[in-house]
Amino acid sequence: MNVGWKMTEYLEELEEKRNQLNVEAENHRKKRDKLNQETKRHADQRDVLNAKVKKLLQEANRFKDKRDTLNGKVREEKSHRDTLTHAYNDLKFELDKLKKNRISASDEQSLHRMKKELHGMEFKQMTTPLDAGKERGLIEKMSQIKKQIEEKEKEMEGNEDFRELLSKVRDAKREMDDSHHKVNEYADLAQKEHDQMIDCFSQSDKIRKEADSCQEMFVASKVKADEEHNQHIELIHLVHDYDKILFALRQNRRAKDRKPKAAGQLAPNASSAAQTGKMEAERIYERFKKGDKISTEDLMLLQKHGFL
Repeated sequence: MNVGWKMTEYLEELEEKRNQLNVEAENHRKKRDKLNQETKRHADQRDVLNAKVKKLLQEANRFKDKRDTLNGKVREEKSHRDTLTHAYNDLKFELDKLKKNRISASDEQSLHRMKKELHGMEFKQMTTPLDAGKERGLIEKMSQIKKQIEEKEKEMEGNEDFRELLSKVRDAKREMDDSHHKVNEYADLAQKEHDQMIDCFSQSDKIRKEADSCQEMFVASKVKADEEHNQHIELIHLVHDYDKILFALRQNRRAKDRKPKAAGQLAPNASSAAQTGKMEAERIYERFKKGDKISTEDLMLLQKHGFL
């Protein structure tokens, strides 16, 4: 069989195979580049979401600090209110004691009864339909009872000690009520800060889950991109190997009488595996010279051991 003709056949097959491998390598490169773009998009989205989470956590901590400060004021004001309450109760006890000493039990019961009766009349006026005459009579009677109550209370307040103690009781009651109002005010403000803190934490948790999802897609996309890259590099190396073989075969075709290189002789200190490979290459080369068809792997072995 004509070796030159066989060489041409090998060249055509190898060039076709080399071109196919190059196309595959290019396809892997395009897939890699596309996956790298997806990876970058997932990373950018993840970073944006993580930045939002960080900002929300900072806001949550600010709300927490304000809440804690207000809760501290609530505790302080509660302590102050308890002190005022004790003082009020003590003064009230002294006032009640003084009342008992100044007025009889019957007078006190009479005052209590008049106030109760006045309250009943006021409730009746607001809730019961009355004709003009009955309503006028009810109003006159209410006016008389109010006057009697005022006279009785003035009589009780006629004593200077009683008036002074009553003034202290009223002042203590006002201070106690003011303190209680502050407690509620601080508590309401603290609750608002707490609610805003919880809202920030809730939003951050939701966005963090989205960021984690982006991270998972980022990792998955990067793994695929790395796989495509490795396959691209592997095929490119293979294409380069084919280029070397094609170059050697073209050189061999130009030669009129090509003989194995001296490098084909076994080196004295070569390893057993290397000697076996060299011997196998020699056998393949003899087949090649006779025109026998050999595989691409055989051609690579010939090229490796210097026969091409």
